[in-house]
Amino acid sequence: MNERQEVEAPAVDMYPRKILEYMEGFLISKVVFSACELGVFDALLSAQRPLSAEEIGRATGASLDGTERLLAACTGLHLLTTQQQDGQALYSNTEQARLYLTRSSPLSLYQSIQYSSRTIYLCWHYLTDAVREGRNQYEKAFGVESKDLFEALYRSDEEMVKFMQLMNSIWNICGKDVVTAFDLSPFKVICDLGGCSGALAKQCTSAYPECTVTIFDLPKVVDTSREHFLSGADRRIGYCEGDFFKDAMPDADLYILARILHDWSDQRCIQLLRRVYQAGRPGSAVLLVEALLHEDGSGPLTVQLYSLNMLVQTEGRERTAAQYAALLAAAGFSNIQHRLTGKIYDAVLGHKEV
Repeated sequence: MNERQEVEAPAVDMYPRKILEYMEGFLISKVVFSACELGVFDALLSAQRPLSAEEIGRATGASLDGTERLLAACTGLHLLTTQQQDGQALYSNTEQARLYLTRSSPLSLYQSIQYSSRTIYLCWHYLTDAVREGRNQYEKAFGVESKDLFEALYRSDEEMVKFMQLMNSIWNICGKDVVTAFDLSPFKVICDLGGCSGALAKQCTSAYPECTVTIFDLPKVVDTSREHFLSGADRRIGYCEGDFFKDAMPDADLYILARILHDWSDQRCIQLLRRVYQAGRPGSAVLLVEALLHEDGSGPLTVQLYSLNMLVQTEGRERTAAQYAALLAAAGFSNIQHRLTGKIYDAVLGHKEV
């Protein structure tokens, strides 16, 4: 019997749901950016009661029609809740919005969102060019040369403060996890290279009361940190001005490089790590704080996107734990370990032999 058997092809979903979601991703980002910039979440926090669209529009200086549409989108994104009263919608912050999107919250991501909106978003307009050319896009986005990376990043005092506020908000949320991923209590004298606003230094002194931390950064960054961020509040935190590629580093038991190596090429990373190795005491260590890729490169998606951002904004890339270990080993460090925190940033620790 010669019967032809027909095998049914698996059903194909003819609605490209995921692709449409990806196409519209930037719309979601801009809703969050604009709601923060207008002060929607701050207005609701200040009022201490639900507000109508008309009241929010008055408080933020926005049109009623535009405000109604923006509030509807924020509700759809579960950033606001609504209740009906006398036929009118009244809006309130969700707990996530109150904690992370209002300016006055200790955990606020407001400044990080502003930096994403006004700097990173503009650079990403040129992502295609960055992929083609293999270099960052500061010149096209802002008309500034990027031969000196941090001259481009800190192209104005306002931009430098925005970047430092970004770093401050990140370490307020993730800092405790990365400084406690390993037991750092044996290291009493810590140097935070490129310590920026001092937020990670504060996490160190909070987690390890017996330690002192020196923030080593460019003179203008140190001046800004003193003026806007630390102002001498913690006597265990001090400053040293310098360029870590050129100038002598402070003597320390532990050096921290947090979100530093991902800015640079492998060659520049090894150059910097060798300087750290030479500066450290016998038995000292270096702690790298970075977003780690899976070893097979399959994710996490956030870190894969960050690596593209490094292409658009810097000279560097995100790496795996093994790749960071190879950089550390090339500089002379041994007994290299890593710890995953379950959040954005992870920790890699390397030691200098006694």
